[in-house]
Amino acid sequence: MLYMVNKSPLMYGSLKSALRIAQAGDPILLYEDGVYAAAQGAASEGLIREALQRHPVYVLQADVEARGLSRLVEGVQTVDYAGFVELVEQHHVVPWL
Repeated sequence: MLYMVNKSPLMYGSLKSALRIAQAGDPILLYEDGVYAAAQGAASEGLIREALQRHPVYVLQADVEARGLSRLVEGVQTVDYAGFVELVEQHHVVPWL
């Protein structure tokens, strides 16, 4: 399963909820305001570091750039739109709204 999170972790518990039910190895894709979770120094940095021990974590590069984020938690992978489509093609998708 690919868990897609688009809400800021500062305002919503979407990421925490998705991580609670995701199986080890299931990828997590952060997009739109969800990319704030992967910013170095963010309140959610510990949560992302913990998630990286069990899941590959991706962020959509265009959303990172649109929000002016320059430093991501080490281990978080960026994907462009082609990479986004590839992830969706390879997994069942669970949009976590």
